[in-house]
Amino acid sequence: MPSHHIDRINDDIRRVLAEKLRQVKDPRVDQGAMLTVTHTDTTADLRHCKVYLSVLGQVDEKQLVKGLKSVSGYLRRELGHSLDLRYTPELTFVLDDSIAHGAYINQLINDLDIQHDDNDPQ
Repeated sequence: MPSHHIDRINDDIRRVLAEKLRQVKDPRVDQGAMLTVTHTDTTADLRHCKVYLSVLGQVDEKQLVKGLKSVSGYLRRELGHSLDLRYTPELTFVLDDSIAHGAYINQLINDLDIQHDDNDPQ
């Protein structure tokens, strides 16, 4: 029988990190773009957590990754204060372009100008 314990922990980590990322003062992270935590993936021993972030807006991705790496200690500490876990996982940030890709596909679909024949029985 599968345990949903890790799923609940992943949801809690995602919720707390989304809240704490708005409070980060590092200019490399706060570039005016919208950061969204799309998914978290925690190992079973709670030692490591991959945090998938989606960025909407124009940002320098190298600087964003450097900024996230530098504030990971702060975020980990805040995560430990907010959640009652045996271990506070080490955070690894991964940029996820799924939301931007979905917006691009949606734009392509909206830009299609399909002319229907008047005699076509749709």
